[in-house]
Amino acid sequence: MADNSAIKRRHANPDASHAELETDSRLSRIVAVLLHHPTVVISGTKLAQEIRTSRSEVWRLVQQLRGLGADVAGHPATGYQLRAVPDLLLGELIGPLIRGTIFENHLHHFYKIGSTNTAALAAAAEGAPEGSAFLAEEQTAGRGRGAHAWHSARSTGIYCSVVFRPRVPPSEVLVLSLAAGLAVRTAIRQVNASVDPDLKWPNDLLIGGKKFCGILTEMNAEATRVRHIVVGIGINVNQARFPEELGRQATSLRLATGSEWSRVELAGALLKSLDQEYRAIVTEGDARSSILRRFAEQSSWVEGKAVRIEENGSSSEGTTAGLDERGFLRLNTAAGMQTVLSGTVRAND
Repeated sequence: MADNSAIKRRHANPDASHAELETDSRLSRIVAVLLHHPTVVISGTKLAQEIRTSRSEVWRLVQQLRGLGADVAGHPATGYQLRAVPDLLLGELIGPLIRGTIFENHLHHFYKIGSTNTAALAAAAEGAPEGSAFLAEEQTAGRGRGAHAWHSARSTGIYCSVVFRPRVPPSEVLVLSLAAGLAVRTAIRQVNASVDPDLKWPNDLLIGGKKFCGILTEMNAEATRVRHIVVGIGINVNQARFPEELGRQATSLRLATGSEWSRVELAGALLKSLDQEYRAIVTEGDARSSILRRFAEQSSWVEGKAVRIEENGSSSEGTTAGLDERGFLRLNTAAGMQTVLSGTVRAND
């Protein structure tokens, strides 16, 4: 990052790392002002008045926006104009798309962060409200299930973690994770109905057999109740290539469709879909059965799939036989029917 002057700490924590500095909200406000006057050059003085800062600070903030990839023409002497709407996951751009959701007033944007899940868990422990959403342009330590890392190239994917505080026992957390997968699938099809993602139990989405989305659900709970849950979602959106070690198993929406996607549009659709799924869980008595039914209908992995389950160095093989009433995977093996509580599911080709 070339200039940290436009970055502020999310919390007054002297131990906060460089990777956990939240993007200055004034960047979003500058974008909003320029968007409201798309055909007019806005003077530095006018921008300074609109966001209540100095002209020199406006210049530094515009430089920061350019560093994020925004196409802002002009300079302090002539004024500024936004030549193209930036595909940045800023609150001013996503906010209008998620009005009425629990996320509407709780968006946090980061230029670079270690892990959105780590930040969300820390914020939740400090009392962050339900619906807090943490979005990053880049992660330096993105996490998947187990010890797996999540490749998080700058401004090409959606790296998002949200905080929930449902009044449910810990046993219901798997259902929420499955609902998040459904929400991702719904959002993608709302943006492009020609894409038909496959849901892989418990937390991946595939296109053409390759993974483009992973979901990591983490919770803080007592024996009988959940204190908070963080659902982290990583979506490969506009990646044109992957590191060699990922090339055979990973893809992106751009690679799958041949065209670039609006990350802002997709992030807005994702948060709206998450809101709908979560509201159903906390308000509707039959939400669990609906989630399990829809997940099974939209997955080629839940029923009749020859798979291998790997966990802690051991493995078992069998054919998937649906989900049980809690959302765990049933596996028909040579030794009889088993219930898969965790582990990595791989196709047994």
